[in-house]
Amino acid sequence: MRQKASLWIERLARLGYAAKGIVYGIVGVLALQAALGTGGKTTDTQGALTTIVTQPFGKFLLSLVAIGLLSYALWRFVEALKDPENKGTDVKGLASRAGSAVSGLIYAGLALSAVKIVLGSRSAGSGNSTADSTARLMAQPFGQWLVGTVGAFILGMGLYHFYKAYSAKFRKDLKLSQMSNTQETWAVRLGRFGLAARGVVLGITGIFLIQAARQSNPQEARGLSGALDALAQQPYGPLLLGIVALGLIAYGTYMGVQARFRRIVTG
Repeated sequence: MRQKASLWIERLARLGYAAKGIVYGIVGVLALQAALGTGGKTTDTQGALTTIVTQPFGKFLLSLVAIGLLSYALWRFVEALKDPENKGTDVKGLASRAGSAVSGLIYAGLALSAVKIVLGSRSAGSGNSTADSTARLMAQPFGQWLVGTVGAFILGMGLYHFYKAYSAKFRKDLKLSQMSNTQETWAVRLGRFGLAARGVVLGITGIFLIQAARQSNPQEARGLSGALDALAQQPYGPLLLGIVALGLIAYGTYMGVQARFRRIVTG
């Protein structure tokens, strides 16, 4: 029974990585189209869900993505609670496990958004949900400090993504023995490019949150779509946006590599 449970956990994890890859791939494709002036738009992960549902068989496809996102959330909770990779209980290990738990909450919320869209009860990607969330957090005791702390954490995550891209230590998470030399080479390239691009948008998001805390203005906060908009508004904006968009497509593709070749320890 335990072996069957472990097998199902592994399947959930792989399905989850695939769904996450689809969402980020769509965000990247839309941003690339916007950069090239061929349509598209800068959007976030919830906006990607809306894009899916407008396609032929959209509700069916989005339902599958919702299941995948929920699977990913469950896998992240397993990582946080069961600690299958033995992160430990020291400061570094607890921080890693806490990050897994937060990721699980985020993707559980995204899965819920997908379900609501399928049921027709809401539309994703409208308004500034990041500003709304920031306003709620800022209304709490020590709200400005809380927002600033969250911003600093996200900025730190962005810098950590750069480190992972530079070090390529993510290679140890892959079953390299099952990959050809060409597959390994491209997996590392996609991983590095994708992690760096995600580091850019996380860093910009963190800076905006810190700015919102400093000015006590929730409207200064921006999420993924706001970070992409900020890039587009810089000198050489379309070029910058296009590079990061390609990186997000690479990140989505790398999640597909993770779905197939990741070394998943379930216990």
